[in-house]
Amino acid sequence: MLRKFRIVAAAMCFTLITLLFLDFTGATHAWLGWLAKIQFLPAILALNVGVVLFLVVATLLFGRLYCSVICPLGVMQDIFSHFANKRKKNRFNYSPAKSWLRYGVLLVFIATMVAGFGAIALLIAPYSAYGRIAQNLLSPIWKWGNNLLALIAERIDSYAFYSTEVWIGSWATFAVAAATLIVVGYLAWRSGRTYCNNICPVGTVLGVLSRFSLFKPVINTDKCIDCKRCGRNCKASCIDVENHAIDYSRCVVCFDCIESCSKGAIKYTLRTKSSKSKVEASADNSRKNFLVGTALLATSAVKAQEMKVDGGYATIIDKQIPNRKTPLTPPGSCNSRNMAAHCTGCQLCVAACPNQVLRPSTNLQTFMQPTMSYEKGYCRPECNRCSQVCPTGAIKPISVAEKSSTRIGHAVWVRKNCIVITDEVECGNCEHHCPSNAITMVPLDKENRRSRMIPTINKHRCIGCGACENLCPARPFSAIYVKGFSEHRTL
Repeated sequence: MLRKFRIVAAAMCFTLITLLFLDFTGATHAWLGWLAKIQFLPAILALNVGVVLFLVVATLLFGRLYCSVICPLGVMQDIFSHFANKRKKNRFNYSPAKSWLRYGVLLVFIATMVAGFGAIALLIAPYSAYGRIAQNLLSPIWKWGNNLLALIAERIDSYAFYSTEVWIGSWATFAVAAATLIVVGYLAWRSGRTYCNNICPVGTVLGVLSRFSLFKPVINTDKCIDCKRCGRNCKASCIDVENHAIDYSRCVVCFDCIESCSKGAIKYTLRTKSSKSKVEASADNSRKNFLVGTALLATSAVKAQEMKVDGGYATIIDKQIPNRKTPLTPPGSCNSRNMAAHCTGCQLCVAACPNQVLRPSTNLQTFMQPTMSYEKGYCRPECNRCSQVCPTGAIKPISVAEKSSTRIGHAVWVRKNCIVITDEVECGNCEHHCPSNAITMVPLDKENRRSRMIPTINKHRCIGCGACENLCPARPFSAIYVKGFSEHRTL
């Protein structure tokens, strides 16, 4: 029964979190955004003490239920493992813990975060890794399916669906997502929870806590007949049947062992000191060596580094991205340092952006973190969706009024690109679409009233929304582009 409850809860969490990344309408974000905010690492980076304490207490009480119910990458591994079990049952065997590997990866992860390369370290973070898979691999398929339904609905004069643009990010973004899916999927197909118990930093930290959990699966030696069915069905490979011991640091409390035991020799119950397992006792020394590492993980959440991104080089349609010396970060991120310190690169903000302004950075120092560019749209002042869905505090929640008065940069006119100069025609497109009235057209020749008009920019009114850059007809580079601020300002 416990296993069925766990499967139902995990399926619900997994489906709803996936929907957060697939829903391009934004309808679900207000209702389901909390699922992203209760993920372990995002909660630490957001300094969300309530959520962190809840997850820590839950682990100390019930073990690593987080890994088997809440974590989407963990549930995805269970899906791969389930289909592998259809091919071959009773396929697992006990294997000793590879403490040198799991704690070594954790220390490298912490050191990389502290050194200012958190974007690289966070490539192995479970929630963010799944977010990249959902956004870059599943979302295009979802949108193509939607567009097919919209085409069918159009033929029968129905407006139940509408077409949306399918946009696939850069090759680097796609490659990282695909590589993550292949590696994690292969490990789960071959040997269950190998990724969770040897690579995942969250799994390692929670594994230290789960040693002390109040409720655990316990083997009753009087009932056990040494059939080894529990060990052969343990996807964490943590049940040593010969010694009647369980490595609780690796147990993800999936209850598969309880379900497989026909003699009722394993119970999920209150565990006393006398029932302490031999496997757990042998690992006590390694636990002490890495308690300091766990503290460093929390400390690294507030470590900030300067970002230097250029906005990308990809050509989208027939416009090219200008070379920005200072990155454009979304309103609410406050500055580039806050973004670098808190963003896990999960790309939920990219999925939620209705104007396709946000896209993952390919710069190594800010790899997979969102940067802004205006080839496909501009940052509308009335939209604050990215700030509402960010689970880590990298983009802080702001109201529409605050968004409209936040200056993330200012527009710069490039005379040599303007069609008023190059083609000798009238334009004024930038002035007509500027939502903050920061652009005014003035005569090219002040002495001639009939002279063509060129834009002049009030830098103190410009908020850097990019409407002028996006709607400028000049090609391949816009005649007006937004120069970012490293520190956001207010009007």
